[in-house]
This record gives sequence, structure tokens and C-alpha cells, in this order.
Amino acid sequence: MNIRHIFTAIAICAVTASYAQDALQWTQLSRYAAANDSLAAAATRPAVVLMGNSITDMWPERAPHLFKSHPGIVGRGISGQTTSQMLLRFQADVVALHPRAVVINGGINDIALNSGTYSEDLTVGNIRSMAAIARASGIEPILTSVLPAEGFSWRKDLTGAMDSIRSLNERIRALAAEIDAPYVDYFSEMVDEAGAAMHPDYSDERPAVHPNARGYQVMESKLLPSISHLLTD
Repeated sequence: MNIRHIFTAIAICAVTASYAQDALQWTQLSRYAAANDSLAAAATRPAVVLMGNSITDMWPERAPHLFKSHPGIVGRGISGQTTSQMLLRFQADVVALHPRAVVINGGINDIALNSGTYSEDLTVGNIRSMAAIARASGIEPILTSVLPAEGFSWRKDLTGAMDSIRSLNERIRALAAEIDAPYVDYFSEMVDEAGAAMHPDYSDERPAVHPNARGYQVMESKLLPSISHLLTD
């Protein structure tokens, strides 16, 4: 190999390493690495992993009752993430923990264009892939609706969010039926009387995206019937 080929190979390796680093940062695999290692070291198998975005991420802080009452539930939500990011870290943050079930809640940030152009087919495909990986790994997948949101404070120019949410939820519900997985419908319980936004009692934000403590209580009441059989032994 001459010197020119050597420099070419070095350049290719450097570019590849750079892209790999960008992918790791984008996926935020380091967020739960220490917590995952602690569970592995203690040989602790969680009963249920909650996989999601900021709605899952904020749950333990805003409404800790679920987690204090059921220590077998662990959260693996990362604020701002789309289903593409969730899929890429699914192995590390779900499968490697060997839970009995995973609750998948994602899609609102896809609709908010957090990773660029929104494709409903891609989002549903990502959720389908996570459910398939879970089931192939002996983990029960539980699918959930996207919560109502009339708009996004970080994307004020975006319109039609509720139409996109309803359409995506119909696809997620159909997917759950197709793969014989439980479907938890948060949306119907949390939408306002006009069907235009999250009920104001359930969020302190305007526009409302993230639940407050009362909103999380509603979510807990909807989720527990689907996972209570996993928390009793």
C-alpha cells in the first residue's frame, strides 16, 4: 500500500468514526448506561420498562406514585426523542434489561418534526420494529396512543397536530390488534371536550404537550390494568 492509499484509508476511518460518534450522541445511549449497568450488576430484572420520550422521561418526577408503588417499573424516556431514536437504543435500554414487558409510547416528536420531515409510515414502522424485537426477545410489547396536543411551543409554525395525532393513533391501534398486543388509549381520556387539545386540567402548559401530576394519574389508571398481572410476583 503506497502513502496515498494509507492516507485515504485513514480519512475513511476518521469519517466513519465521526459518523459513529454523531449517531451515538443522537441516540443518547449514554443517558441510561450507568443505570442499566447497575441493574445488570444486581441481577435485577424489571417487570416493565416504559420506553418513550419526554412524557415518559418526566413521569417519575412529576408523578412518582407509580414507581414508588411498583418498583418493578423502570422508565427509559428521553426528552425530545423520535421513534427512530427510540428504535436505535431499544436493544440497550429495553432488551438488555430482560423485562417481562415494554410499554412503547412514541410519535409526538415525530409529528413535531424533531428529526426532520414527518412520515407516518416510518413512525408506525419504527413502533412495529420495536414490538417485533421485544416479542422475539421474550418481552411482551404494550402499545399506547400518543397524547393529545394542539401544537408545540418549540414549533409554533406547525399546524394540524391533532389531525396527525388522531391518524397515527388509529394506525397504532390497528397495529396492536394485528400483532395481538395490548393497546392503552391515553388520548381518549385526556382530550378536552371540544376534541381540540389536551384537557386543561391535565397540563400546565399552553399549548399542552406534557402532563401535570393529575394528567399522569390518568395515565397510571389507564396503564395499570394492562400491566398489573406482571407486577404481582
